[in-house]
Amino acid sequence: MILKKLAIILFIITIGFISCGTPSPKKQYDTDRILGYEVDPKNDQLHFYWKDAQGTIYGNAKNLKTKLQAKGQELIFMMNGGMYKKDQSPQGLYIENGIVKAPLDTTQKGYGNFYLQPNGVCYITEENRSIITTTKAFKGTKSIKYATQSGPMLVIDGKLHNKFTRGSKNLHIRNGVGVLPNGNLLFAMSKEKINFYDFATFFKENSCQNALYLDGFVSRTYLPTKNYPQMDGNFGVLIGVINNNR
Repeated sequence: MILKKLAIILFIITIGFISCGTPSPKKQYDTDRILGYEVDPKNDQLHFYWKDAQGTIYGNAKNLKTKLQAKGQELIFMMNGGMYKKDQSPQGLYIENGIVKAPLDTTQKGYGNFYLQPNGVCYITEENRSIITTTKAFKGTKSIKYATQSGPMLVIDGKLHNKFTRGSKNLHIRNGVGVLPNGNLLFAMSKEKINFYDFATFFKENSCQNALYLDGFVSRTYLPTKNYPQMDGNFGVLIGVINNNR
């Protein structure tokens, strides 16, 4: 009888450990208009990329995939990760592996979507926590593994950006990222031209308290499992998820 009870207790403990160590199944976020992809920074191999070890800009999924394959790594997902200048350098803050590669841009007025205030920062801490915040609220670069600055914010503390208009005719392909209630990142790109209001609403409807616009018109996503093998473009920052095959 005692042995039977011990066996039951050990079984319960084992199940508990398995439950704690196994990531929760990811929800499917796709709609007719928007491609969605959930990334768990604590369990997925998420990386931000700009230049390789020789200083060559990756620029697109094709180049990144080729160079990763040479290291025994498989590219699973990639999306362009923020706006960039003519020389493909990041427009605003960029941190890679804890090193600040480009400084925070605190300019309040300027041309283009980046300066549609408030803009913001998406960053991953050394503990693999994902955070999106306005540039004004950003507290510094300590203990940050990856960061990219862009604009405008799409959702701020659960509310849509107040400059967005329902029914706007300002339509473009757009991509962005939000933080889900479980702490994971929700990356999204529109499948067709869409306005800011509708694109931001996608993140709000999926309970993202904060979401950031990454870019538009030129946006690309590499996600072959969902029939999105887009490998072209000349971007600055790239955000990718990989598998190690070695």
